[in-house]
Amino acid sequence: MNTEQLKSYLKTEENQAFKGWDFSYIDGRCSSDELPWDYREIILKYLKPSDKLLDMGTGGGEFLLTLKHPYNLTSVTESYPPNVQLCYNRLSPLGIEVRQTFDDKKLPFDDNTFDIVINRHESFDAGEVNRILKSGGYFITQQVGGSNNTDLSKKLIDSYIPKYPEYDLKHNRELLISNNFDILFEDEVYNRTKFYDTGALVYYAKIIEWEFPGFSVDTHFENLCKIHAELIDNGFVSGIQHRFIVVAKKI
Repeated sequence: MNTEQLKSYLKTEENQAFKGWDFSYIDGRCSSDELPWDYREIILKYLKPSDKLLDMGTGGGEFLLTLKHPYNLTSVTESYPPNVQLCYNRLSPLGIEVRQTFDDKKLPFDDNTFDIVINRHESFDAGEVNRILKSGGYFITQQVGGSNNTDLSKKLIDSYIPKYPEYDLKHNRELLISNNFDILFEDEVYNRTKFYDTGALVYYAKIIEWEFPGFSVDTHFENLCKIHAELIDNGFVSGIQHRFIVVAKKI
């Protein structure tokens, strides 16, 4: 593949459509080391059939629906407008309550509404989560840490500076404790994500714009060529995967 062909291919990947929070398009073209915990199994350990459940930042509801929780006891929030419409189309007909959010500090729910709030890779305000939880309710969150993909971002984006370098388990643990939560479980891991195809990296970088600010094939093609050469030599190009999880109980 010559340089012109590579650029044409990468621009095709850049323009692929993305819906919800579904990365199946690049299945088999990248992989991540397994986490030492199972987010779904942890939720199911605490979630009772009679609980009122909120999934924050549900995307298109893909993960939520795997829980098979009673729809009439389930609510979701989403802020990204295309996903909001997807939720209205996919989840509302099932009887799931869909609310669009604009500010982490102003969730559109009354005090003491939910038995359990779950959150995977969505920002949150600890005090606001506490407000909408019932006494003794659970907050379960898996987060992407501030070191995620920093090595890969530096290869692709010249002069890249991580946006949230101190976003980690320690700081979130302290934040939750200061907002009247007890910590029941916590863990943190730094492992690897591998991309076996430069096109898959382009597709990913286009979506995860906060880790690859200002990225486009046109503006970063020289660096993409270097990454492509590394991938050809090694069979993959890799980045740090930084994840942490907290299970907290409202006091």
